[in-house]
Amino acid sequence: MTSSYGLQGRAAVVTGATRGIGHAVARQLAAAGALVCVTARDAGEVRRTAAELGGVGVAGSVAEPDHLRAVVDLALREFGRIDVLVNNAATNLPYGPLMDVDPRAWREAFAVNVEAPLRLVQCAWRAWMGEHGGAVVNVCTEGAAHVGPNIGAYGTSKAALAHLTQQLAGELAPKVRVNSVSPGLVRTEMARFVWEPGEAEVAAGLPLGRIGEPEDVARAVVWLASDAAQWVTGADLLVDGGTRVRAAYAAGPYGVHERLRSHAPDGVDAPELG
Repeated sequence: MTSSYGLQGRAAVVTGATRGIGHAVARQLAAAGALVCVTARDAGEVRRTAAELGGVGVAGSVAEPDHLRAVVDLALREFGRIDVLVNNAATNLPYGPLMDVDPRAWREAFAVNVEAPLRLVQCAWRAWMGEHGGAVVNVCTEGAAHVGPNIGAYGTSKAALAHLTQQLAGELAPKVRVNSVSPGLVRTEMARFVWEPGEAEVAAGLPLGRIGEPEDVARAVVWLASDAAQWVTGADLLVDGGTRVRAAYAAGPYGVHERLRSHAPDGVDAPELG
C-alpha cells in the first residue's frame, strides 16, 4: 500500500473477518495502517484474528441488532472513530430450488445478507459517520446479475444488497461513500463445494485462467475504502477473473453452474461465513 491510500490511523469494522475474503480484507486494511475491529460468530477465532492484527473484536451474529450496536460501541470506545465499514459476513443458505425453500430460511438469508449491512450502517451513521463521514464497502457477488441453479435465495439477497448499496450511496452523500465489490468464484470455505471437485476444469473456463484468491477481492475493497477512490460512490467493482465476459472467450459449459447442479455445501450450516 502507498500513502495515497490515506488509511493510516483510520478505524475500520469488518464483518465475517476471521476467514476467507473478510480475513484478507482485515489484514490488508491493517497493513495499510488502519485500526481494525473484527467480528464473526466464533469467539476464539475473533480473539485470534484481533490479536493477529493488533486490533479488537467481538463475537456474535450480524443477524442480531444488539450485536451490531456492540460492534460499533467497541470500535468507538477503543479507537474513538469509525471511518470504514466492510459488510462481508454472508450466508449461501438456503441452497436448492426456490420452490423448496422454507420461509424461515429465506428470511434468515435476507437478515444476514441485506438487513445486517443496513443496520450496521445505521449504527455507524448515528454514532459517527453522519457527522464525520466515512466509507462503506459491501461484498456482493458477480452472480447477483444473473440466475443460477440452486442459489436463488443467495443471488436474490445479494441483488438486493447491490441495490441497497446504490440507494445508500445517494442518501448518505456527500458525507459517506457507499460502494460494493462483486467477486466471482473465490477460494473460500464457503465456496469450497464449487471449486474443489474440479478446480482446473472450472478455471479453464475463465478468461484469466484461474479462480480468485481472497486477496484479489481484498485489494479492491481496500481501494474503494481509501482516499484513492474519493470520487467514487454508488459503484459496483467486478472482481471475477472475466466470468461475466466468458461467452466471448469459450463456448463450453460454465463449470461453476455444472458444480452447482451436481454438488451441495458439505456441512455448511452456519448462517454467516467470511
